[in-house]
Amino acid sequence: MQTNLASWVRDTDQGREADAILRRCVHCGFCTATCPTYQVLGDELDSPRGRIYLIKQVLEGDEPTRATQQHLDRCLTCRNCETTCPSGVQYGHLIDIGRQLVDQKVRRSWPDRLRRTLLRKGMNSSLFGVAMRLGQTVRSLLPDALKRKVPVPRHPGLLPDVTQHVRQVLMLTGCVQPAMMPTIDAATIRVLDAIGIGARLAPGAGCCGAVNFHLDAQADALDQMRANIDAWWPLIEQGNIEAIVMNASGCGAMVKEYAHHLRGDARYAERAARIVALVKDVAEIVAPHAQTLSQRMPLGGRAAFHPPCTLQHWQGLRPLSERLLKDLGFELQPFMDTHLCCGSAGAYSVLNPEMALTLRDRKLDAILQNQPPVIVSSNMGCVSHLQSGTDIPVRHWIEVVDERLSTRL
Repeated sequence: MQTNLASWVRDTDQGREADAILRRCVHCGFCTATCPTYQVLGDELDSPRGRIYLIKQVLEGDEPTRATQQHLDRCLTCRNCETTCPSGVQYGHLIDIGRQLVDQKVRRSWPDRLRRTLLRKGMNSSLFGVAMRLGQTVRSLLPDALKRKVPVPRHPGLLPDVTQHVRQVLMLTGCVQPAMMPTIDAATIRVLDAIGIGARLAPGAGCCGAVNFHLDAQADALDQMRANIDAWWPLIEQGNIEAIVMNASGCGAMVKEYAHHLRGDARYAERAARIVALVKDVAEIVAPHAQTLSQRMPLGGRAAFHPPCTLQHWQGLRPLSERLLKDLGFELQPFMDTHLCCGSAGAYSVLNPEMALTLRDRKLDAILQNQPPVIVSSNMGCVSHLQSGTDIPVRHWIEVVDERLSTRL
């Protein structure tokens, strides 16, 4: 694609990165076949190719409008288009640039600004856990729109003493998962303990930065990235941490991009690159021990595995995760549209509920054709979103493995 960037952006870091990405696009349209919003809306401007044109126009000097902003907002950032692009267009990085530039030029309405601010401030607040527990107490009285976002409380159970293990890993503290679904972290610690690995949290670490980054607060997101690196660094420097384990693929996808986002930061660029090299999804850690674990637990039985976009398109870990589940004894039930987003996408399901629910129901219709007794996934957001549309249990796979290990024990 030929470009002629405007002078105000041509010689900036953003301009040079965007120009390189744009020039790889050959207008082929393969991306439209795998774009969730295009599949639903059928509007070229709600496809990756259409959004690329919109961003190109802005970079070349055209003034964006609220309609431009809306088309970019509707993107789920699932990166399915990157998986199918024959030219290697880094659409995810381009949409980040496009959104930031358009937001600088198009002022959002005050209700939209308020909603986004409350979302990012609330999800990053220390009071989020208090609010979630209160919501769970009165869950039956909540309207359906709120009830969908408040999971039924479950006790995380007892945790083992993991300090005696020679092998040690760090876990991301996160922002909403400890309050919404504490059983995921607890199950992760117990399963890793079962294979001789101690998992611990680093004081001072918190949200990966994704919430702020995708809600118009990139500077705050970068500060969160730096804070996590500062929290992890002393433990990593001691030399006995072999990995930083992620049990939410959305967080893992973001942390694996720390080196990209901090590449221009002289103080943090090198540290970020080292952090990225240590980041592993929990499936990557458990996979080499699948045979040992399978001998200690009953067969997994039938299950449908929903691979989150951040697992399969951002990180390319769907094959490994599916092989792991099969090695653990699960009989995975195939279904159509496994590559399409379920509609969760972080805060997207709150900001774009109609599209999010359409995609959720489409996904569940496909999954439930085989009537699996349980749906498992690798990301809390997907688990919560899918669970809001079905009575069939939707769980993180690490929770199911943990329960079956305890059953055999």
